[in-house]
Amino acid sequence: MRVCQNTHQGIVRANNQDSLLVSQRIYGVADGMGGHKGGETASRVAVEVLTAALGNKTPDEKALRLAVDAANRRIFSMSAEDENLQGMGTTLTFLWEGEEQILIGHVGDSRAYRFREGKLEQLTLDHSMVAELVRKNVITPEMAKTHPYRNIITRAVGIDPIVETDVLTADKQPGDRWLICSDGLYNMVEDEEISRILTDMDDEKASARLMELALENGGTDNISFVICRIEEAEA
Repeated sequence: MRVCQNTHQGIVRANNQDSLLVSQRIYGVADGMGGHKGGETASRVAVEVLTAALGNKTPDEKALRLAVDAANRRIFSMSAEDENLQGMGTTLTFLWEGEEQILIGHVGDSRAYRFREGKLEQLTLDHSMVAELVRKNVITPEMAKTHPYRNIITRAVGIDPIVETDVLTADKQPGDRWLICSDGLYNMVEDEEISRILTDMDDEKASARLMELALENGGTDNISFVICRIEEAEA
């Protein structure tokens, strides 16, 4: 894959609690929470544990789940041992590229999108209160954008002793582009605009424009994303 990454603390936040994961055919985003020190620590530890656990291995669902479990235990333990880190956690959404397929690991409300043949598709489900209300038809997607509980997530790495990880499998197709991002991007830039930018621009220009728009539209959160392009199928 060809990879382009971008991160910014945004306009409102005093620090960046997001961490990017771009290493050994693993590409993703961790969006930390739990105060200044806690959020930064949780996202960083998740990326470190995942990289150490999966680096140089062949993609495998069991290995993926065990790696996320290990990150969860480590963050939960650190939180229990240090009062300055109490309650910290992180989202974690990543691709693990194999020869013929891609595994997607997902916890929280960061997202993995696939852009194929001009169509942008969100493959992950947001683990958030408003997303669940939308899926149950209690509120509309438009109502979710301004709902008072829109920032409450229902699943995160490190918050509880055990974490449930969504694992998806996707095929590799030349020309596909993947966008893995924190909510700081998709809350500021509509899917339709993301799709238009990916249609009209190459990866580097798209990365710069997406960040520019997220900041112009408020930049109320940390903004982090990775754009991955499949250049050719590997035998």
